[in-house]
Amino acid sequence: MNDAQVIHVVWQAIVVAAKLAGPVLLVCLAVGTIVSLLQTVTQVQEMTLTFVPKLVGAALVIVVAGPWMIRQVVGWVQALWTNLPTG
Repeated sequence: MNDAQVIHVVWQAIVVAAKLAGPVLLVCLAVGTIVSLLQTVTQVQEMTLTFVPKLVGAALVIVVAGPWMIRQVVGWVQALWTNLPTG
């Protein structure tokens, strides 16, 4: 494997990681923003109040998008094993 191939594999790994983390991070960002707005409006400043909705949102995303996430990882690993030099 030369340098260009290693860089390509690392780049693919970063892209797959971003695709997998993106939906969870976006949901946590949206839920956190909504809870923060509600806390501001109601003047309830409880720090633990933001944790549970984010956790539930992340769990829902993983349940809903889990099969897609697994297919992405399996596809990347299969492509990686296919493209490895045989020796």
